[in-house]
Amino acid sequence: MVPLYTCCPFPSSKALQISPSFLLLSSRNPKFLPFTISRILRAISISTSAAKHEEPIRTSYAGVQLEETVDETKQGKLRLDSWISSRIQGISRARVQSSIKSGLVKVNGRVVDKVSHSLRAGDKVNCVISDLQPLKAEPEDIPLDIVFEDDHVLVVNKPSHMVVHPAPGNANGTLVNGILHHCSLPTVASSEKEVLFDTEDMSDDEQDIFHGASAGPASVRPGIVHRLDKGTSGLLVVAKDEHSHAHLSEQFKQHTIQRVYISLTCGVPSASAGRVDIPIGRDSNNRIRMVAVPGLSHHGRARHAASRYKVIEVLAGGGSALVQWRLETGRTHQIRAHAKYMGIPLLGDEVYGGTKNMALSLLRPRTPPYYNDELSRLVSRLERPYLHALVLGFEHPHSGEKMRFSCPPPPDFGEILNHLRKIGIEKPISKE
Repeated sequence: MVPLYTCCPFPSSKALQISPSFLLLSSRNPKFLPFTISRILRAISISTSAAKHEEPIRTSYAGVQLEETVDETKQGKLRLDSWISSRIQGISRARVQSSIKSGLVKVNGRVVDKVSHSLRAGDKVNCVISDLQPLKAEPEDIPLDIVFEDDHVLVVNKPSHMVVHPAPGNANGTLVNGILHHCSLPTVASSEKEVLFDTEDMSDDEQDIFHGASAGPASVRPGIVHRLDKGTSGLLVVAKDEHSHAHLSEQFKQHTIQRVYISLTCGVPSASAGRVDIPIGRDSNNRIRMVAVPGLSHHGRARHAASRYKVIEVLAGGGSALVQWRLETGRTHQIRAHAKYMGIPLLGDEVYGGTKNMALSLLRPRTPPYYNDELSRLVSRLERPYLHALVLGFEHPHSGEKMRFSCPPPPDFGEILNHLRKIGIEKPISKE
């Protein structure tokens, strides 16, 4: 394969108009990237029969059996899926739910296929955990913005609204589908999984999704080292071979990959720069959302999470801000959860409180009356969390060369930013 390098195209100046300082890259010092990345794409790795014996041994939950009576001391309603999850250490609730729906769970001798079935004290539960069901990723001719490519790695600028990998409900149109076509790879069977996960928190059977025991030895597996949320745009790296996969995975594990994000927020942080060191865990009231709560790391599956931020511009009289982020860890929805904790949810982030109503409540009092109609139209177009992976740097897995890439936000981000600048723009006041 001939190495290919293409510069990431900049949007039109009219759409974006972002200053060079905003990109944090100086022409006199183009390698100024003092940031640490946490995780990006797990690899598209080629599994061969010769390499099969080198696969690490993993513990699978397939076939695990549970025969137990619900504790008499338990009071109130107990969901079947939640109770089974609590009795099998490390298993995901999605995996349990799949087993229940497959008819592999009995309560008092009768098959129950309703995941929310209520248990009572004294109920006898028999459960067999099902095999992971395959999800097929078909090659699709999807336009990809390739920033860099050689025989070992691929750096892609992912557009917003594109899902990274196939999952239940998103089997087509994903980045993986496009990569399979771009690299002329065959159809891939990967395993069903929980849609929301943190790579560091993946159990062994969830890792099997990406290294897959189910497909033949000659199949190619699009495994994820790091992903961006569907609504997040920006840079991802893909490994093309086993060595590159292992090397990049270790860099993510050691947090030595450089990663910089930018966002638009609802409101402005109380301090113009700082560090948020608040554990993140899954929200018990909403399984698609994470929550940052002080001291949460002592309970459940919450994990240490740390983010550094810096306000680049105060926008619209304080109704919004352009904020730069760098991650010391790489938890699911880390920036979004930490921003919500700080009281500045990302603009357009309906899941974490950055709703259109909140945006209007902050922006309208700070907007001249003659601009109110345009403001309403602007807010009505908020369709995603305005978060962009701006900078990516890593050590090439074969040459050892330090590689760094940057790509400015897409036009929709630039359009919103420019409208907010029209309302008002200030540089933050540094508090020494």
